[in-house]
Amino acid sequence: MIQIKSNREIELMRCAGRIAANALATAGRAVAPGITTFELNELIKQSIEKEGAYPSFLGYAGFPGAACISINDEVIHGIPGPRKLESGDLVKIDVGATYRGYIGDCANTFAVGKISEEAQKLIDVTRQSFYEGIKHAHTGNRVSDISHAIQTYVEENGFSVVRKYVGHGVGSKLHEEPEVPNFGKPGCGARLVSGMTIAVEPMVNQGVYTVRELDDGWTVKTRDGKLSAHYENSILITEDGPEILTLASENL
Repeated sequence: MIQIKSNREIELMRCAGRIAANALATAGRAVAPGITTFELNELIKQSIEKEGAYPSFLGYAGFPGAACISINDEVIHGIPGPRKLESGDLVKIDVGATYRGYIGDCANTFAVGKISEEAQKLIDVTRQSFYEGIKHAHTGNRVSDISHAIQTYVEENGFSVVRKYVGHGVGSKLHEEPEVPNFGKPGCGARLVSGMTIAVEPMVNQGVYTVRELDDGWTVKTRDGKLSAHYENSILITEDGPEILTLASENL
C-alpha cells in the first residue's frame, strides 16, 4: 500500500533528507586519491549521528556499512573497506539517514582526480536523467511517466539503464511502495498524488544494462565490466510539482 504522508511526516522527512544530503556532501568533498572507502564511510556515519539521526543502511538486512560505496564497474551496494581510491575512478556514494523514524535517501557519483571525457559524460547524463524524469513527477501522472523519461534520455545519449534494481517509495521504511523503475512505457503504474514520497535513482551503465552480484551477497557489478553511475534523491509529490527533500544545507 502506498503511504500518503501527513504534514508532520513530511516535515520529518525534510529533516532526514537534509541530514542525508549533508552527509553525502561531506563525503563528496573528501573524495580524493588515497582515501579509503572505510574512511568515507566513517565521515558519513559521524555526519549523520551528530545530527541526532542514524545511518539507515547500517544493519539493514545485515549490511555492514553506514553507506554503500561502489567504484567503477560496481553499480550499487558496495561494502566500505580498505580499498583506496585512485585517480580516474568513479565512486558512487549512497546514503540514508533516519531521523525520528523517517528516512532521507540520496546518492551521487564523484570523479576521483582526472577522469576520461566518456566517464564525465556518464556522470552528467545520469544526473540529468533524474531531472528529466522528475519533470513528469506531477499529480495525475503515472510512475512510469518518470521511468520512460529517464530511459529515453539515457538511451539517446548512448548508455543503458539497469533493469534489475529500481527506485522506490520511501518514508518510515527505506523501501516502500511503489517501485519506481528507470525504464518502461509511459502511462503505467501507480498514479502520482500529493503527499507521496519516492526515491528516484537512475543507475546508468556505459555498456550493457545487465548486472551480476558478487559472492559477498551485496556488491552489484556491470555484467561487461564497464563503468556505471548512480544518482538519487528523495522527492515529495505536491500540487505544485516535485519537491526534492535531499538537498544539502547552503553553507556546506
